[in-house]
Amino acid sequence: MFTGLVEEQGSVVKLEALGDAVRLTVDAPLVTSDAQPGDSIAVDGVCLTVVELADTAFCADVMRESLNRSRIGEYEVGSAVNLERALAAGQRMGGHIVQGHVDATARLVARTPSDNWEVFRFSLPAPLERYVVEKGSIAVNGTSLTVSAVGEGWFEVSLIPTTLAATTAGKLREGDTVNLEVDIVAKYVEKMVRG
Repeated sequence: MFTGLVEEQGSVVKLEALGDAVRLTVDAPLVTSDAQPGDSIAVDGVCLTVVELADTAFCADVMRESLNRSRIGEYEVGSAVNLERALAAGQRMGGHIVQGHVDATARLVARTPSDNWEVFRFSLPAPLERYVVEKGSIAVNGTSLTVSAVGEGWFEVSLIPTTLAATTAGKLREGDTVNLEVDIVAKYVEKMVRG
């Protein structure tokens, strides 16, 4: 489990095709500082298992399901990624419950600057619309964000300069693809109500 509070921006240093999977190598001095094989690290919100460590980099195998549901298949050497280690017992829960199970991808439709923040509008796939509500939580590339507005086929988040600097959000351009994970609580509530 994760909180959606990005700890570090890492860099993709290698992509190795493994038939229906990819071995991803990411340079990440902070998150590898105490990592061990078998640990979970969220890469742009995708929970991956560390299979190997080398200096300040870690390797993870990415299966077809994760490639199909996330933007990992678009990575190139040098791609910047948001990274977060799994939540340890007793830590503060500053974001929201993020599982690292990406639901779908979306595109940045518009980026509107203001004096002290920027509003990002993203497309919203129809199957996820029922889970996204104004003032609710959503993970975009693994970053826990608050939905500031929502409409048919889109949602917006308002980002402060700290978030723009600490995550890859500051590098996003209109048309870029992002990973989305909706709030798991909404999915459970829906299932319970259906009975």
